[in-house]
Amino acid sequence: MKAVVKHEREKGARLQTVDIPKINDNEVLIQVKATSICGTDVHIYTWDEWSQSRVNPPYVFGHEFAGVVVEKGKNVTNLEIGDHVSAETHIVCNQCPQCLTGKFHICENTKIIGVDTDGCFAEYVALPSQNIWKNPESLSFDVASVQEPMGNAVHTVLAGDVAGKTVAIIGCGPIGIMAVGVAKAAGASQVIALDLNDYRLDLAKEMGATTVVNSRNENPLDVVHELTNGHGVDVVCEMSGHPIAMNQGFKMVTNGGRVSILSLPVRPVEIDVTNDIVFKGITVQGITGRKMFETWRQVSGLLQSGQVDVEPMITHHFPLEDFEKGFELMIKGKCGKVVLHP
Repeated sequence: MKAVVKHEREKGARLQTVDIPKINDNEVLIQVKATSICGTDVHIYTWDEWSQSRVNPPYVFGHEFAGVVVEKGKNVTNLEIGDHVSAETHIVCNQCPQCLTGKFHICENTKIIGVDTDGCFAEYVALPSQNIWKNPESLSFDVASVQEPMGNAVHTVLAGDVAGKTVAIIGCGPIGIMAVGVAKAAGASQVIALDLNDYRLDLAKEMGATTVVNSRNENPLDVVHELTNGHGVDVVCEMSGHPIAMNQGFKMVTNGGRVSILSLPVRPVEIDVTNDIVFKGITVQGITGRKMFETWRQVSGLLQSGQVDVEPMITHHFPLEDFEKGFELMIKGKCGKVVLHP
C-alpha cells in the first residue's frame, strides 16, 4: 500500500510503498477513506524539539481518520465488515491505576497512534477493536475524520460549565476553531476568539465567535476588560501554547474562573502563580485526549443534532500523494482543517 512515512530524523516525510499491516485476533483492518492533518503531525513533519524527543522513524504517521472495516480478528465481536468507523487514538493498558478507575484518557502507559505506533496516513491501518468508534453511514468520511480533534475541543470546553458564561478561546488552529462552535452550542453568552491569523479568525467568526481579536493589532486584555465590564472572562480555553498568550489567559480570567489548557508549549512557561492563580482562586486544568468514550458520545451527538457544523473549517482536500501541499498550508496557517484522501 502507499503511505506517508516519516523516513528519517529530519524535516519532511516521503510517500512510500509499505506492506499492508497484518492484524491479530483482537484487531481490525480498516481501509482509510479520509485522514486529516493534525498539529501533532506538523510537529513531526517539521521535526521540532518535541518530535525529536518522542518519535522514532521510520514509521507511518497520522492519527485522525475515517474508513471502512475490511477485516477483523476472530475475537472481535463489536464490529462487522463494512462498518464505517473512526478511532480513539490513545491505546491504553487497561491495567494501571488510572485505567482500573475508569480514567482511561490519562492511562500512564498510553501509546498514541501515529506517534508511538504506525498511523493512518496510508491506505490501510490496523487497530485494536476496543479503540474503534462506529460512525453512522450518513456521516461523511471528511467530517468523520475530524471527530478525534473535535473531541479535544469538546473535552476542553466542557470540562466545566459554560452555559451563560463568557468564554475566551486563545489560539484558533483547527481545534480552537471547533472549540468556538462547541462553546456556542453549549450556551456560552460570549465566545471571544483570539489569534494572530486573520484567516483563522474569520473561520472562528463563521463558527460562531461573538468577537474575534487579532492580538497583533489589539491588546486582548483591554478588549476582554471592556467586553466583560472589567470582570474578566469566566472560562479560558488555552489552545495556542505561546507563553505570552498563555500569560494573557491567566490575567484575563475572572476571580474564581477556569483555565483549561490543551496546548503543548515546547518549553517551560513562567506564570505568576501568586497573583494570577492563588489570589484569584481559579481552577486550572490540564486537558489530554478525550474521555473514553464519554467525549466521543458528546461529539457524535453534537454533529448528528446539527448543533455544531464543522464543515466551514474543513477548507482543503488533497490526494495522499499531495500531502506536502497540505503540510505547507498548515505550517503557513492558510487553512482550517486539511483532509487527505488515500
